[in-house]
Amino acid sequence: MPAQDLASRQSIFTDQFFYFFLRLRKTRIRAVVEAVNKSYPEETAEQKARRLIAAQTPLSFLGGALIHLPMLVPGLGQAFQFLGFVGGTSAITRMHLYLILEIALLYGMDIEDEARVPEILAVVAATGLAAGLPLLAGVLDINPLFSLPAGGITAWAAARMIGEQAIRLYSGAAKELTPAPST
Repeated sequence: MPAQDLASRQSIFTDQFFYFFLRLRKTRIRAVVEAVNKSYPEETAEQKARRLIAAQTPLSFLGGALIHLPMLVPGLGQAFQFLGFVGGTSAITRMHLYLILEIALLYGMDIEDEARVPEILAVVAATGLAAGLPLLAGVLDINPLFSLPAGGITAWAAARMIGEQAIRLYSGAAKELTPAPST
């Protein structure tokens, strides 16, 4: 392996952190991309990425809505909300991380590269913000029932935005990596 490739690899600490705390399984990401590539060999990377986004967004909607379901339990709702919020947000974050890394891999990016770390952190921040936004219902004294669709919509929108940004980012990076044709 060239020295430049070794220098740009994620550190062992970073890789372990993503594995243990975010349960990021890169073998699963590679398997999904391989399956998509085998199933749709005639499609472009962008078309395949849009398939991944289309598969992800309903799951994000469902997860975003379910995070806020405990608020409907009178009395214990707040305690259940906190436990559900933490666990649910972790699952949605992981789904969005898989999405961005799957798209990166579709475009030929190295998912082990240190350059993925800031992108991963941006996804974590965006997902946390999207998941927390419906909590404003309690602060604004709005019926907690509204947090269910709001949670679903914000998680759905986050998945769409993350996917679209990944396509823009990685399609541009892939063009830069592709050598110009000789004339």
